[in-house]
Amino acid sequence: MSIVGNVFWIILGGLLGALLWAIAGIICCITIVGIPFGMQCFKIASLTLAPFGRSIQVGYFGAGGLIGNILWILFLGWELCLAHLSLALICAVTVVGIPFAVQHLKLAQLSLIPFGARIS
Repeated sequence: MSIVGNVFWIILGGLLGALLWAIAGIICCITIVGIPFGMQCFKIASLTLAPFGRSIQVGYFGAGGLIGNILWILFLGWELCLAHLSLALICAVTVVGIPFAVQHLKLAQLSLIPFGARIS
């Protein structure tokens, strides 16, 4: 199921989403201060490319991760979370789109707290 889901995901916008996350990562990495944020964007881009069959565990961060997550939410995270929540709502309208809505909810959670998140 995960291979079929990922193929449909890529065709229906996953490739574009991963490309946008990668561009955001490149923009963040232009400055030295933004490199940690850019690395998180690249991590999320890889998940956005193939989210089916992968899981996210959040909450494994220390004081540095807490500060990074607060800065992330203030500058990048809340917009990305709203975008994924909106896409999840649109996908959940149809029965066929419910698995895609679940993946957008997973990405919305990750877009709020990327520092300290483990993707497996």
